Amino acid sequence: MTAAFKSVPVRPSEITPKHVYLSRREFLKGLGVLAGAAVLSACGLLPDEAEQATGPVNEPQAVGKKDEMGNPVNTYQDITHYNNFYEFSTDKAAVARLAENFRTSPWTLEVYGLVNRPRTFGVEDLLRLFPQEERIYRLRCVEAWSMVIPWNGFPLASLLREVEPTGNARYVRFETLFDPQQMPGLKQPWYNWPYQEGLRLDEAMHDLTLLATGLYGEPMPAQNGAPIRLVVPWKYGFKSIKSVVKIELVAEQPSTLWSSAAPDEYGFYANVNPHVDHPRWSQATERRIGELSRRETLMFNGYAEEVAHLYDGMDLSKYY
Repeated sequence: MTAAFKSVPVRPSEITPKHVYLSRREFLKGLGVLAGAAVLSACGLLPDEAEQATGPVNEPQAVGKKDEMGNPVNTYQDITHYNNFYEFSTDKAAVARLAENFRTSPWTLEVYGLVNRPRTFGVEDLLRLFPQEERIYRLRCVEAWSMVIPWNGFPLASLLREVEPTGNARYVRFETLFDPQQMPGLKQPWYNWPYQEGLRLDEAMHDLTLLATGLYGEPMPAQNGAPIRLVVPWKYGFKSIKSVVKIELVAEQPSTLWSSAAPDEYGFYANVNPHVDHPRWSQATERRIGELSRRETLMFNGYAEEVAHLYDGMDLSKYY
């Protein structure tokens, strides 16, 4: 099966104006999901507690900002108070509260392995070395919800060029901070902590792949992966590892947390593919946070024109 797909524009009728956001209670009732699937899932559906979350008094605004398909960005409240960060909690509404005092300074990012110039960067070094830019990307979760988020950051490729990968480097392995004192979710024994993820080198070097340092023009909130996280917009959200402390260039495909925890459910590639169902639910449609009706899931999350060539000749039902 060859990945020859094109991005499909969203119809104007599918775009929800910012002033028509539904109440949280009505939206949650419309979901009709069971909570029992949360333990072994990379992304969860909205719990009732999410409506209790409160945002900052003066929330950053992004009036009129849309992605390249015309989708308006989600609210700061949505993005910062419904969070998938299992190192803190599997309860998506609890993460922001549990991460309130998470210390992100000082912070270093070690980049090593099959590189000519291994380096350890402070976050301030990254901000100084690499110009920050805004990228409005769609985030698609494996459990069929999505958001549109205005990220700030820089291409991962810029960092990798700085350390000069050797000719033997074929994959990039990422690792999250392991700090049980700050991250109560690390007490969950059924995951192989610390959180690890991986990309092929060509995926990592693609211009869409972002190291994000903030959102809505503000520094990255702790619950969203402060101070630096990965964003790979054509893959399911669990590939976008948070609070990264290590990046290693390797020759062999690295182990990842989700593919080791549930290999029959979460493959290494994790490309958004509406034609490959999760064993427990369909991936053909999704629910955009802030909308009631479902929409069709787009191949590669709508980024097919940019990334489909990376998978030419691959059977995407096997390499999922």
